Amino acid sequence: MNERGTRRLSLAISEGDGISVLVEVAAPEAAGAAEEQGADGIVVRTASTTVREATDLPILWCPDGPEAADAAGADACLLVAGTYDEDWNRLADDNERGLALGLDSVIEVRDEEELQGALEHVDPEIFLLAGGSPDPDAPEIDHVLELLPDVPAGKLAVAFLADATREDVEALERAGVDAVVVNASDVRELVGAEPPTV
Repeated sequence: MNERGTRRLSLAISEGDGISVLVEVAAPEAAGAAEEQGADGIVVRTASTTVREATDLPILWCPDGPEAADAAGADACLLVAGTYDEDWNRLADDNERGLALGLDSVIEVRDEEELQGALEHVDPEIFLLAGGSPDPDAPEIDHVLELLPDVPAGKLAVAFLADATREDVEALERAGVDAVVVNASDVRELVGAEPPTV
C-alpha cells in the first residue's frame, strides 16, 4: 500500500491529464471497481474503515471530521461550509486539525457567500462546488459553472454532479474544473478512455 504522501488527493487532481473523476462509493468492492475502470479518486460519505483496504487511490472522507478521516486511512477530509452556520472560526479549526494530520482539506460551498467566507477565513486549496441551485428546474451543472469564476486562480475546483453524463464531464473540463465527483456505475464511460492494462 502506498504511503499517504504519494496518493494525496490534491496531487491526483492537479497532475492528471484533463479532468479527474472521483467516484462516490458505499462499499469496498465499488472502490476496487472504480479504480479498475480508471477513476482518479474515491469519495466515502458513510463511515467504512475497509475502503482503504480495497484501493490505492486517494480517498476523500466526508463523515465525522478530520480525526475520523485519519483513522480510516483517508487522504482528504470534506468540510461542508453550510453546516458551520457562518462559524468560520470553527471551520478554520477543523481545517487546521486536518492539515496537521497530513490531510488535504476540501471545503464544500453551495453559493457565492459561502465561497467568499471560506476564502476570507480558511483559504483552502480545494473547493467542492455543490449543486443546489435556487431554481429546482435548473441543471446542477449550470449552478456549478456559475460558481466557478469566483474560485481564484491557483485553487482546485471540484464539481459535484451525482448523475453526470460524459457530456457534463466534457463541459466541466472545458470550463476549467479540475475534478468531478460522480456516482456512476460505469466510470469508464465518464473518463472517456480504457483503463490501463495491468
